[in-house]
Amino acid sequence: MPSFKVDTSTAVVFVATAPVPKLVSKQTGERAVDRETGAGLSTVGLLISDEGEGNLYQVTVPETGLPDGLTPGMPVSVIGLKARDWKNTFNGQSRHGISFRAVAVTPLTAAKAA
Repeated sequence: MPSFKVDTSTAVVFVATAPVPKLVSKQTGERAVDRETGAGLSTVGLLISDEGEGNLYQVTVPETGLPDGLTPGMPVSVIGLKARDWKNTFNGQSRHGISFRAVAVTPLTAAKAA
């Protein structure tokens, strides 16, 4: 399925939840990895506010794109954010949604945040 770029150039973005490893299976604890680079994947909660509306997104990011020390409330910049719709069937039930993926999430410097 195709993915679509998400423009955050006019948005204010904050870390809502610290990054956690993304798992393929909760039962085995196997970590998800990027198919192209082999880098481990993590999920970070981001609050993205733009044009008077704020939304919480769970964004998948390779560990190479996540610096240490990202904490809730920290203003950040999102690089290469894309959205992709998905659909699957499990045990006869159809599910669908939108997943978000970014190349990197970087803290804003104090000068940029002001």
